Amino acid sequence: MEASVRANSLDLLHYFERRTAPDTAADLVAETMLVAWQREEDDPQGAEVSRMWLFGIARNVLMNSERGQRRRHRLASKLKMMLRPEDASQAADDLVEVRDAVQRLDPQLSELVKLVHWEGFSVTDAGQILGLPASTARGHYQRAKQQLREALDPSDSEAQHCPATLPHVDLSAFPGHSPSP
Repeated sequence: MEASVRANSLDLLHYFERRTAPDTAADLVAETMLVAWQREEDDPQGAEVSRMWLFGIARNVLMNSERGQRRRHRLASKLKMMLRPEDASQAADDLVEVRDAVQRLDPQLSELVKLVHWEGFSVTDAGQILGLPASTARGHYQRAKQQLREALDPSDSEAQHCPATLPHVDLSAFPGHSPSP
């Protein structure tokens, strides 16, 4: 367990840094390590399986943190409305276009894309972390890629779904071809 924690602690920190504020990431790593130590008897044998187990714990820690942040945000918004209704406007989202598109995906699709592209897991391993069979993970990943294509280049997705209309060519004008009956 200790070797797995040492080998993966920096990767876990990067996992959280890409998903939360930098000052929150270290706290979430600490919480992940605490849960891992509390569940030490559940740690599977093998470096890669243990890594996936730690990232599964990290995902649960992150989801709990996000739920808590949403509750605090809702409470703060309610208090703002009660105290100063004119100041309750929301700030504009300053995330980059790709990160925003990933965030707009279904949460499970979003997390699958993040695990594959940000954390370097294979689609199958990321699916296992999310509790999905390999075939389901591959299908979800394909759906996520298509949705991202559509979100990032809407004009391109229309062309992919619109069948091409070819002009009629009269083959009788070419030598060796007779008119169709």
